[in-house]
Amino acid sequence: MTIDRRRMLEAMAGAAALGVLPLPALAATSPAGTLKVATLKFGSLAWLLDTIAAEKLAEKAGVRIEPFEVATNQAGPIALLADEVDVMVSDWTWAMRQRSLGQALRFRPFSSTLGALMVPKDGAKTLADLEGKRIGVAGSAIDKTWILLRAYSRKELGRDIAEITQPVFAAAPLVAEELRNGRIDACLNFWTYAARLEGAGFRPLLTADEIMTKLGIEPAPPLVGFIWKEETERAKAAELKAFFTAVEAGSGVLATSDAAFERLRPSMRAASDAEFFALKAYYRSGIPKPWGAAQTEAAERLFNLLVELGEKELVGGTKFDAKLFDGARDKQ
Repeated sequence: MTIDRRRMLEAMAGAAALGVLPLPALAATSPAGTLKVATLKFGSLAWLLDTIAAEKLAEKAGVRIEPFEVATNQAGPIALLADEVDVMVSDWTWAMRQRSLGQALRFRPFSSTLGALMVPKDGAKTLADLEGKRIGVAGSAIDKTWILLRAYSRKELGRDIAEITQPVFAAAPLVAEELRNGRIDACLNFWTYAARLEGAGFRPLLTADEIMTKLGIEPAPPLVGFIWKEETERAKAAELKAFFTAVEAGSGVLATSDAAFERLRPSMRAASDAEFFALKAYYRSGIPKPWGAAQTEAAERLFNLLVELGEKELVGGTKFDAKLFDGARDKQ
């Protein structure tokens, strides 16, 4: 199977109509050149890039970062494959599948914070308590965290949670709102929505990290990271090195500076102090540790589990290729 470039470019045109726009670069001068980075306007990557700009970290590292604002998470991969950007953030499972299709991609972790199964403060105490209840799931039936939760429920309860509950699949904002309004009993959602819910008084019954650990996948490997092409690595090695230097420095600022988060607060769109503090805590907990052989081995165990569970739509026809993670090793 090959990538249909014409269709990709048509999709890019559609994405542009939805608000995919290049933004001003983060550094005025750049000995190492420019690197285009796809980013969602209100996503957590935007918080990091904003911090890098405010602290002039790209300029100090010697790179000109040009944010390329995309309207949806799906637009980032399209932009990368269509050579509209040099770097974007997505799951390594997607990148692994693209490697199997002939796209030589690299991955480096951006965040180790994943989703969580959220319940009301006085709601379910155990997974078994959700029997007969309605569970909202952000995304579709092939969402990775949902697949892993189903595997864990079979191990823990001897039954598939998809069969003993009433799953409802919808967009992340919708399932979060349904939980707030009491129309569902739990929701499995991405970390930013889990943090906002926690700030509103809900609590995590299980986190994605806990699910992976209980399934024997540890250390739980970050799923979300920076992805770029090997050809970009050859053509812009200096820019990539400088970019990740700036990323590390920006992460260091956000790990320790409350003032940096106060400056970001308007773009975080927190509805309350509690929500703001929860978002800050979740973000900080997700700043990734160095990626090494243990993380690659855990990633392979996770990949093999997904294959074992028969998720052909997610990883069908894909072979695990450790070279994907060559850009992550010994560089953090």
